[in-house]
Amino acid sequence: MDKRIDNEDLRVFVTAARKASFAAAAEELGMSSAYVSKRIGILEQMLGVRLFHRTTRRVIVSEDGEKVYAHAITILENLDGLLNELAERRDVPRGLLRISSSFGFGRNVVAPVVARLVAAHPSLQVRFEVFDRLVDIVAEGFDLDIRIGDEIAPQMIARKLMDNHRILCAAPGYLKQHGTPRALQELAGHNCLVIKERDMPFGVWALRASAGQEETVKVTGSLSSNHGEIALQWAVAGAGIVLRSHWDARPYLDSGELVQVLPQYTQSANVWAVYPQRLEGSAKVRVCVEFLRHELAQR
Repeated sequence: MDKRIDNEDLRVFVTAARKASFAAAAEELGMSSAYVSKRIGILEQMLGVRLFHRTTRRVIVSEDGEKVYAHAITILENLDGLLNELAERRDVPRGLLRISSSFGFGRNVVAPVVARLVAAHPSLQVRFEVFDRLVDIVAEGFDLDIRIGDEIAPQMIARKLMDNHRILCAAPGYLKQHGTPRALQELAGHNCLVIKERDMPFGVWALRASAGQEETVKVTGSLSSNHGEIALQWAVAGAGIVLRSHWDARPYLDSGELVQVLPQYTQSANVWAVYPQRLEGSAKVRVCVEFLRHELAQR
């Protein structure tokens, strides 16, 4: 009997362990749950140990599974490193690249660029996911996170893709009815459309004045959402004042559906590509980052 362990079985096991679910692992890997269960069973048979404790709702890594997981991660990282090094020499990005981003920016900006990236590099496959929270890239198995905001963990590598800032804006009809705020603290008396998006603090707007000082105001309103596009549409409909990225609000400013409020205040919202240090030499990450930087510069 062939006792060689298939690297892809290790990859299936690692994914199932990270997700604590065969079904979730199957979805990520593009396989059926039955096939994932079969490959895990084959791996357990070859190793002679039980890798998971199975329940009706989830799977839990066993003590032996924890040991196998640690070695499997090392094996797969070494294999991926070798493939990346060979690809680096050819300067050809290849294999699967897992990218995450936020809802609005990911859907409207990153997704079209990713499609063009894959069209330009046929040996590359991309799995792209969007979230309303900050992603733990390493723990969740992502290679690259395209995020807005300058607070980045020091152990991660970050490459700036685009300068950006958020601005305050509202519909002319709202300002005509409720008045235009002349000072930042006046926002506390207005209906503000609050967004809970990724790592942004809810209901606290920290903005920098043109003179350089940073000021903070606590805002409230009758409408709030975890999706910036929804809040922006509410603002266009005259529901209140919104703090939104300039790239997102610009079409409505150009059309006159929104006007900028307190233009002397902005909030930094630069766009970054963030990835683990182990991928610093990866050809697929490098090519993707440069492609994104070039494409976003065209905006």
